[in-house]
Amino acid sequence: MYYKIELKDRIRVPPNLFNLEAEDAVIKSVKKKYDGYISKELGIVIDVAGVKDIGDGVIIPGDGSSYYEIKFEILAFKPELQEVVLGKIRDIVDFGAFITLGPIDGMIHVSQTMDDFVSFSKEKTLAGKESKKTLKINDICRARIIAVSFKDPLNPKLGLTMRQQGLGRLDWVEEQEETPAKKEVKKEPKKKEPKKKK
Repeated sequence: MYYKIELKDRIRVPPNLFNLEAEDAVIKSVKKKYDGYISKELGIVIDVAGVKDIGDGVIIPGDGSSYYEIKFEILAFKPELQEVVLGKIRDIVDFGAFITLGPIDGMIHVSQTMDDFVSFSKEKTLAGKESKKTLKINDICRARIIAVSFKDPLNPKLGLTMRQQGLGRLDWVEEQEETPAKKEVKKEPKKKEPKKKK
């Protein structure tokens, strides 16, 4: 999910930016520090949306830079468990598909691509045996996030599924909505009447 978050930080402005107005130098420094920043708490920072408040600059002896206490807003993407997302298939390999969700890629294991036995072809497609559905590169799909890992902060991992109702390639979803769900009618087993004694 995308969030707009307000933060406070002390930003270092190096001497090579002193020729700029203080506000411009601070904005440049905060963007350099936070654009593309990844953490478990914030998610993936897409952009510094704006600087709200800039305190007075302080120069620390022995360091030629100036430091400013600032308040600013960031736009971040933080993947949440069970969140439904829309993405584009970037690559297909024998064990599944990689889907681009804006600032990050997720992985859909071959067993989670559809409710069918799935086979991989050399043309980089996944095909369902009974349903005859195919998944190929550049398909737009709806998926649910089932695993999020920030173990390696520089390379977070997302696990996704497309096996549930309303998920999958968009034309599959449209077909599901047009076709009413088949109702299973349970037949009650016939009761055996006890044999009559003669």
